[in-house]
Amino acid sequence: MFVHTLDPILVDLGFISIRWYSLAYIFGILIGWWYGKKIIFKKFQVIGNKFNLNEFDNLISYLILSIIVGGRIGYIIFYNPIYYLENPFSIIKIWEGGMSFHGALLGIIFGTYLFSIKRKIQPLFLLDIIACVSPIGIFFGRIANFINSELVGKVSNVSWSVIFPNIDLMPRHPSQLYEAFLEGIVLYLILRALIFKKNYVTGLCSSIFLIFYGIFRIVSEIFREPDLHLGYFFNIFSMGTILSSLMILFGLIMILLIKR
Repeated sequence: MFVHTLDPILVDLGFISIRWYSLAYIFGILIGWWYGKKIIFKKFQVIGNKFNLNEFDNLISYLILSIIVGGRIGYIIFYNPIYYLENPFSIIKIWEGGMSFHGALLGIIFGTYLFSIKRKIQPLFLLDIIACVSPIGIFFGRIANFINSELVGKVSNVSWSVIFPNIDLMPRHPSQLYEAFLEGIVLYLILRALIFKKNYVTGLCSSIFLIFYGIFRIVSEIFREPDLHLGYFFNIFSMGTILSSLMILFGLIMILLIKR
């Protein structure tokens, strides 16, 4: 059993503080940026015409904005619409927390589509690259969730359980670490193996990402406490489970369309 004593603030200078959560976003974007360019250079330098790596650099600004806006709007719509209707000024208070992965995903898809149309690039080509680099950011994000004592797991007596004093004194599943392993490391390895196959088909990594992230998230939700203000729908399904099930469905539809 481990007692959580980690400080979410790495450095506090008084007028500004550096938080692990902010660093997770920064490192996730920077390492993902580097890895995405590596994939393009090694695998996809020729797609009809040579792909200009500078275009991927230009895409990053779209993605950062898409993640922030999509993640925030997704959280408001999926997890707490009533509160934000009653407190509209809280919508802009991102520093207080409240980001949705599924909202960020929709934001990324929309932002990438707009960028692709504007630059006349195949959207699925870019989405495949983003799918391959996303587990890196997800991994850092879940580690930051653990450090922040948020998205905690259910009460458990397993030997590796964790006590989060900021929550209560009950030993709990470290569900954030389960997600970091499944949605981060395992998903990264699956997509890496696919993207470098000789007979790779555009769109495959995007669909596989949707399917396997959805599966891994649903498995993790079994060990994770649901949001207090939402609980379970029909006493079975959390919001994360419902949204992840839709991801699996759309991923399967994409694979069928690719095969045809």
